[in-house]
Amino acid sequence: MNKELELIVGEINKYYVRIDDESLHSLARAILTAKRVFVAGLGRSGDAAQAFSNRLMHLGLQVHFVGESTSPSIAKNDLLVICSGSGTTTVLLAMARKCKEIGAKVATLTMAPQAAIGELSDFVVRIPGSAKRPDSHDGTADSRQPMGTLFEQFSWLTFDALVLILMSKLGETTETMFARHTNLE
Repeated sequence: MNKELELIVGEINKYYVRIDDESLHSLARAILTAKRVFVAGLGRSGDAAQAFSNRLMHLGLQVHFVGESTSPSIAKNDLLVICSGSGTTTVLLAMARKCKEIGAKVATLTMAPQAAIGELSDFVVRIPGSAKRPDSHDGTADSRQPMGTLFEQFSWLTFDALVLILMSKLGETTETMFARHTNLE
């Protein structure tokens, strides 16, 4: 096996047990009871969040990725799912505050549930990861990968685990989801 891949898989195997199963199921229930789901994230965490919103669409849910020009205003019975390693990203924090003013629910995938966004959230999934900045000790795992890579990998994997939970609860299959896949490619 390639030594770099072995390092990555080793870190994932070491830390995945820190992701609380009940917090995942709680978030899945919140997604299913929300009128609409909005998903937000920036940078590489945002890439994972955007991929998650795509899978929610494949599941047949009404979902919007924040920042897209077709994203409508959020309302009281909606849910905003934020992906933020630090839990302090200014733009995402402003979104969480706006949701609380409106009465929408907020969920966060983060390394730092005690940070500002986590404190505002109704649902929190704590994900292991390492801090982006080399001089920071905010990470929850020791990683030899650069910057926030381990958190970003766990974001993808945690979102994918949520999709599997939701598939089961909704009775969806790869076939039923594929029927909703874009046909304009």
